[in-house]
Amino acid sequence: MVGISKLYCGAVEGGDVLRYGRHSKHLPSHLLQFSVDKKPVVVWNVTRRCNLRCIHCYAKAGAELAPNELTHEEGLTLLADLKQFGVPVVLFSGGEPLMRPDLFELVERTVVHGMRAVISSNGTLITREAARHLQSLGLSYVGVSLDGTEKTHDRIRGQTGAFAAAMAGVRHCLAAGLKVGLRFTISRLNYQEVPAIFDLVEEYQIPRLCFYHLVYTGRGSRLVEQALSHDETRGVVDLICARTQRLFARGRAVEVLTVDNHADGPYIYLKLLKENPERAARVLELLQMNEGNNSGRGIGCVSWDGEVHADQFWRHFSFGNVRERPFSLIWTDLSHPLMARLKDKKPYVTGRCQRCRWLAICGGNFRVRAEALTGDLWAPDPACYLTDEEIS
Repeated sequence: MVGISKLYCGAVEGGDVLRYGRHSKHLPSHLLQFSVDKKPVVVWNVTRRCNLRCIHCYAKAGAELAPNELTHEEGLTLLADLKQFGVPVVLFSGGEPLMRPDLFELVERTVVHGMRAVISSNGTLITREAARHLQSLGLSYVGVSLDGTEKTHDRIRGQTGAFAAAMAGVRHCLAAGLKVGLRFTISRLNYQEVPAIFDLVEEYQIPRLCFYHLVYTGRGSRLVEQALSHDETRGVVDLICARTQRLFARGRAVEVLTVDNHADGPYIYLKLLKENPERAARVLELLQMNEGNNSGRGIGCVSWDGEVHADQFWRHFSFGNVRERPFSLIWTDLSHPLMARLKDKKPYVTGRCQRCRWLAICGGNFRVRAEALTGDLWAPDPACYLTDEEIS
């Protein structure tokens, strides 16, 4: 997760982080990525059911209830363990989390435990009443997935009317005083609509916008040919920076982030080195605190059936099941060789990653994407768009 507004536009300084001691339990949510202890944000896919059928869905979600979904009581046990372990944020995802009947109770218990509760949703089921209820429970944030303007979004989501319903959900959140943001997965199918997404953020005064680089997993594994070229990726990142800067110039401090390609961090630093060297030095400090990709360390995933994954995209490999052992024990069991290596990936990456001067800042980028295309999880991430000159 790379904060464009934080790094490029100066919304966060190193001193802002140091003031809280850099420990997860003290940091506000927008600074968690700079924590020194890296207590994991846990994505809990509470259900595989979904009312849409998105072509890039990492969970292969569908209309049917998945077998062996964690029960309500098992979910409460999981949340109690996450509280004891010191998890700062539980992100309820799916499928579509609002299709789980006890979601509101699980959110309430999360907040009572002192953890931040966040929902990742397609937005179509967020009624006016649901938004008000979630706000009353103390939900911290709702991320609504939007893949472009109406025609593009409905095609990617597999349902006519999905865009209109998602935007209605966004409006209901805003009216209820519930923090809401947009989540946009970038591919050749929609990257030309990035300006239109910024226009929506401006029009509706949406406070947060996340751009996700495509990961080849789940149904998204069929979209490899739809991934942007390196030059196209650089162009999109430049555009995101320019539009974020324009928002700030207009007094709109929108939180804009890119996710799942940690080459963005060094790229923004190098960009600032030409444009604003003084700012670049402070950005380098923040990037060093961030440490890049945190799969298996600062982020983890519990599936609907209790399986524990290094992140929400790494679904083909499980470290254990919370029905058999608590998440806290699975996550800290370094007798598992892969779990031990994920705590510090730098000695194990190969090729250009190994000799890259940004390795400590990028963290080796996205291992699951490297594995998907090469069969070797320690190979260089093919989505890294930095040139040999830039990494040497």
